[in-house]
Amino acid sequence: MTLEYILSLCVIGFTAAFIDSIAGGGGIISLPGLMILGVPPAYALGTNKFASTCASFASSITFMKYKVYDIDLLKYLAFGTLFGAILGVKAVLLLDSSKLRIIIIILMIFVAIYILLSKNVGNVNKFKGVNRKAIIIGLAISIVLGFYDGFFGPGTGSFYIFLFIILLGYDFKLSAGNGKILNFVSNITSLVLFAVNSKIIYSAAIPMAIAMIVGARFGTKVAIKNGAKLIRPILVCVAIAYAIKMVFDITK
Repeated sequence: MTLEYILSLCVIGFTAAFIDSIAGGGGIISLPGLMILGVPPAYALGTNKFASTCASFASSITFMKYKVYDIDLLKYLAFGTLFGAILGVKAVLLLDSSKLRIIIIILMIFVAIYILLSKNVGNVNKFKGVNRKAIIIGLAISIVLGFYDGFFGPGTGSFYIFLFIILLGYDFKLSAGNGKILNFVSNITSLVLFAVNSKIIYSAAIPMAIAMIVGARFGTKVAIKNGAKLIRPILVCVAIAYAIKMVFDITK
């Protein structure tokens, strides 16, 4: 653990958390970054999960501080996310998550195209309030994405933002806040699995986590201040970047 190595971890962590707190998708930077630095894949996943969980906690606290979330709905959805994540963590032990790659590539491209073509979507909060329909839709979102995050994970935050906008009518800022808080719930569930199986290199995870916390807090404040005009283009870029990365992973 040289000074240069620690600084590299911090730069990667800060950048990943900054982007992730705005539009999700920080894993496209942090996970490959750890592997480039020589961390074995299984340990890179656990180390990244430790650091990203710390970052999602810091981002969630900031969104909550500025009241950019909907507690009336999240108090129901948190249980759905927890349930889905537990199922996903169990499924990952039995199934091959690589089979999801083609589906995720298609979905990411769809998200990018939809946001690009729908210029006004997410600019104004059109959520009708918490009712039976909203709870059912929200639970479906939280269970499915909780499962996905526990099972595979890439782009979970981006999918939360997209589905909260399209299915529930939230604007970009509230969608980002709601999604980040639920993402933290599923993150902590997955983290327990990696910790129990001793797949975390704490000497790398701790400095990276500190940098991620700083990046997450900074990115969250930038997202809250700028709203749709910033979150929209970053979400599109993240979706396209993830699709390209997964195509590359399949073909290499």
